[in-house]
Amino acid sequence: MKVYNYTVIFEPLKEGGYNVVIPAIPEICTCGETLEEAREMAEDAIRCYLESALKQGEPIPEDKEPSLERIAVRI
Repeated sequence: MKVYNYTVIFEPLKEGGYNVVIPAIPEICTCGETLEEAREMAEDAIRCYLESALKQGEPIPEDKEPSLERIAVRI
């Protein structure tokens, strides 16, 4: 069994909960009502994606670390 590690971004939503973004696998779209649930959903979505890719003989994507920074805009 191999362990795969991916950077995951949890974006808080206005209405509550978290949207999950996985930069290395932009096809994944998931969310959770709590941070814990969002983590579980992310893990499950990544696992499903990787299992499918392995079964189909598709390449496994490498992790991508996003570049995050704040930009000040004067108006």
